[in-house]
Amino acid sequence: MAADDGSHHQGWRQPPGPPPGASPGRGLAIAALVLGILACLLFWTVVGGVVLGLLAVILGIVAAVRARRGRTGGRGMALAGAVLGLLGLLASALIIALGVSILNSDSAQTFKECVKDAKTKDDERACEKKFKKDFEKDWDREIGN
Repeated sequence: MAADDGSHHQGWRQPPGPPPGASPGRGLAIAALVLGILACLLFWTVVGGVVLGLLAVILGIVAAVRARRGRTGGRGMALAGAVLGLLGLLASALIIALGVSILNSDSAQTFKECVKDAKTKDDERACEKKFKKDFEKDWDREIGN
């Protein structure tokens, strides 16, 4: 029986490296891109547009800076994620501003008071009809029709 001199490493192999052409450390760039896409798809929700958009912008900028310094790859994905995140964030901000504007309008205040004073379902329906008419009139005036 031969003595083990350490020259034979049975069962041990070196782990494989990244595939040829792959850039190491693109995780932040991929995360930014995924979050940016989700922010654009879910901009109509506060979580979707604001939170995911903000995260996409932050991760995208961090990943792009790292890629520019040569430490990681995926600069294009990082920038795309940041841009999509910013678009989702801006669209969500527009939706929020529009909602706040509608809720603070004179028509909405009148509607709230009308519903509060309504005694029957018919009174509530009358409030809804009046609100719709007032809102359309205000909206037409705002956009210049």
